[in-house]
Amino acid sequence: MAQYVAIIEDADPDAVSLWFPDLPGCISDGDDVDEALENAPEALAFYAHDLSDEGRRLPPPRTLAELEADPEFAEDLRNHTAVVIEWPPATDAE
Repeated sequence: MAQYVAIIEDADPDAVSLWFPDLPGCISDGDDVDEALENAPEALAFYAHDLSDEGRRLPPPRTLAELEADPEFAEDLRNHTAVVIEWPPATDAE
């Protein structure tokens, strides 16, 4: 199971968003952190579906350490909370 790092941004008091550095344009949001995290697998599913329609696959995820070493994302990781989202999501039957 792949694990994608997501960055949670909660600067807006009325909404929380999270985004995936390895998946440009893949964003989840909600009224609070829990809702944004709950919506994250659906955002990943839509993103994967769109890539599949184009004949492409999800790129392999980078580790948190690899992203911290990337100057493009290092500051975001220092200033926001990072979480790991499993893909595909685990089901209750597993």
